[in-house]
Amino acid sequence: MSDTETPAENGPIEPEAEPRREPVFNLPRIVQAIIALCAGVHVLRTYVLTDEQDFELLVRAAFIPIRYSGRYDFEFYALSSPFTYTFLHGGFMHLAVNMVWLAAFGSPLANRIGALRFALFFAATGLAAAFFFWAIHPLTQAPLVGASGAISGMMGAAARFAFRIDRSSGKSAFGGPPLPFSAVFRSRGVLTFLAVWMVINLVTGLIGVVPGADDQIAWEAHIGGFLAGFLGLGFFDRMPPRQDGGYLS
Repeated sequence: MSDTETPAENGPIEPEAEPRREPVFNLPRIVQAIIALCAGVHVLRTYVLTDEQDFELLVRAAFIPIRYSGRYDFEFYALSSPFTYTFLHGGFMHLAVNMVWLAAFGSPLANRIGALRFALFFAATGLAAAFFFWAIHPLTQAPLVGASGAISGMMGAAARFAFRIDRSSGKSAFGGPPLPFSAVFRSRGVLTFLAVWMVINLVTGLIGVVPGADDQIAWEAHIGGFLAGFLGLGFFDRMPPRQDGGYLS
């Protein structure tokens, strides 16, 4: 064998495996569907419906607390409005901000619990947000709209994992079993997030410091949704505990 033997003569060269590239946008289909539905409803209200038709839709689909306080005759659509109000938004900025937070906090949760459980989680936390708002303002006639209460529930669920993300499967998901409540309240990162989140909600709700928004922020609904997600995650979680109880970041 000569010293000038080429690599091809030694046998085929195995091509180097290219590193896997994760897509920039890796949203689960259920999250995409909710975003599309919220955006579609907003486009319909803004560009298709007349003012009268939009008002009628708002009356039927928004959550209006006094409707559930025994002051008016009960209507059939009162059964659905505690859920449908999440798909209505007060303006483009309101919609855009909510959809960004939905993508950020909803995607890892949807990857973990699956589409059906995520849809039920979205509905349950949205319902809890509306109920909490009603409990504080039972005679309010102003409509409550927006998905931020349900999204706050996803933030509450994220706190149960101390915001650790498992990307070993190629898509973001919360890894490991949820932290017990005692461990959550010992986590400095979680406590910092909770404190900042609470201050922001109180400031935006009580003072109304929100660029581009004329309506008052329903901080009560945010707290109701957050508590539902934080306390009720176990009813929707389907992942078995890991043997070592560890977490991936």
